[in-house]
Amino acid sequence: MTIIKTFDGSHTLYVPELDEHYHSIHGAVKESEYVFIRNGFEYCKSKSLVIFETGFGTGLNVLLTALRSAESNIKVLYYSIEKYPLSRKIVDNLNYPEHIGGNSADIFGSIHSCSWGTVNKIYKDFSLFKIKGDMATFIPDFQVDLIYFDAFGPDKQPEMWSSEIFSTISGITHTGSLFVTYSSKGAVKRNLRTAGFSTELLPGPPGKRHILRATKI
Repeated sequence: MTIIKTFDGSHTLYVPELDEHYHSIHGAVKESEYVFIRNGFEYCKSKSLVIFETGFGTGLNVLLTALRSAESNIKVLYYSIEKYPLSRKIVDNLNYPEHIGGNSADIFGSIHSCSWGTVNKIYKDFSLFKIKGDMATFIPDFQVDLIYFDAFGPDKQPEMWSSEIFSTISGITHTGSLFVTYSSKGAVKRNLRTAGFSTELLPGPPGKRHILRATKI
């Protein structure tokens, strides 16, 4: 696994076994802010949110959400699942704190040093529950308002975008729950609709024509 600097200067990881990057090479932070924060978190109207992320990866989406929740005074309980957590050596070499600035270094450190399998208060009204596990066999016991779906792409990891996975996600949502992802492939839209979501295409960030937002109906 190799650390790569993307177009906006922030890091992503390249996985040679999959020939895949964790984030867009056109800008890791820029993509995450656009897809998950702007079109997910900021689109929600509630002052208290439960979020579920698939998967945790570098922790970038957690960091950006923690910072945004503090700015907007929104209380967040954030669940994130990851089958293959990164080594501390890789995490310590990611440049998100330097790229983002402010107090992000302390928050990023807390995100990665906190315990798995329990609720951890990370920052102000932001709490994190990290799940070490496989989404294919995971049986969640919580309800969520917002899903960040950030698995590797459907062409690299098709099993993560299956109707079975989306059925599991549907089971932890309520009417009006939102789902956001960077992929807008037809099979993804069809599987979401089968799972009880309406879907809409949105303009994408640099390097992508569209992204997808879905609403539980």
